[in-house]
Amino acid sequence: MPMSMSARCSTDRPGGCKPPGQLGRRFLMSLVLLMEQALNGLQFGIMLFLMAAGLTLIFGVMGLINLAHGSLYMVGAFAAAAVAGWSGSFLLALVASLAAAALAGTLIELLVIRRLYDRGHLDQVLATFALILIFSESTRWVFGSFPLYLQVPAALAGPITLPGGIQYPVYRLLIIAVGLAVAAGLFLLISRTRIGIRIRAGENDREMIAALGVDISRLYTLVFALGAALAGLAGALVGAIQSVQVGMGEPVLILALVVIVIGGIGSIKGALVGALLVGLTDTLGGFLLPVLFGAFLEPSAAASVGSALASMLIYILMAGVLIFRPTGLYGAGT
Repeated sequence: MPMSMSARCSTDRPGGCKPPGQLGRRFLMSLVLLMEQALNGLQFGIMLFLMAAGLTLIFGVMGLINLAHGSLYMVGAFAAAAVAGWSGSFLLALVASLAAAALAGTLIELLVIRRLYDRGHLDQVLATFALILIFSESTRWVFGSFPLYLQVPAALAGPITLPGGIQYPVYRLLIIAVGLAVAAGLFLLISRTRIGIRIRAGENDREMIAALGVDISRLYTLVFALGAALAGLAGALVGAIQSVQVGMGEPVLILALVVIVIGGIGSIKGALVGALLVGLTDTLGGFLLPVLFGAFLEPSAAASVGSALASMLIYILMAGVLIFRPTGLYGAGT
């Protein structure tokens, strides 16, 4: 004779048996939370792509290790916060971030970077690290040590209901849309335009295109300004979610370097795929690992172990990619 529900539900365990309706609601809530975290990972990955796209272009075309790329991210964020506070226009703040970062990148390339192309990577690292210190102290002198805050426009401040009943902030969806639009624009620029042909040729053989009459110095300045503008845009977009403060670019720079190593140096497609992998791995790892360890550890221990392992996941991912593809997923030679 089949056991009744009351007989099958043991009261020895804490909580006993949950009614079917309650179990269904808990599963649905967990699924919605998982989808929200996946969207957060997508948004984080798109932000990393905006940073990594410029960095991989500069590294791939110029062969330059630019540690000051994170400072350009900071410049864009501070320019956006200052202009938004002065004008009240978020759109004008985004334009200011692009212009300020591109201008700063152009000046850096003309005054400092141009002297480093024929130098070793150690000289490039030391020089661009010095630029980090100069940018940080200059920004602190102009804006002070206290963080600034960039307000999200009222039209983008609330959540929107997505299919499945997911409530998600409109502004984060805007970041995803802007990042995807930039990715599409870069793909078209690199693959369909004359300047894109020159960029790809410069990546493969700089001496040859210089011999063919292409102004390689102007090409380098253009690529550096483009990469700087993308970094500044990323800083402005994230500045409305986090605080705008001195040194905010260095942690993001480390993740951007991980992205271009995974995706392959010089590849825009690799930067996009690598950024999405890093963003989703970092966000979903931080959400799922504590739950996984909670199945056989105390809640406090599960949270501690899961968080510690989640912080290492992206580097484990990078190591795994390099084992099988030493030049990255879409790097030269793969």
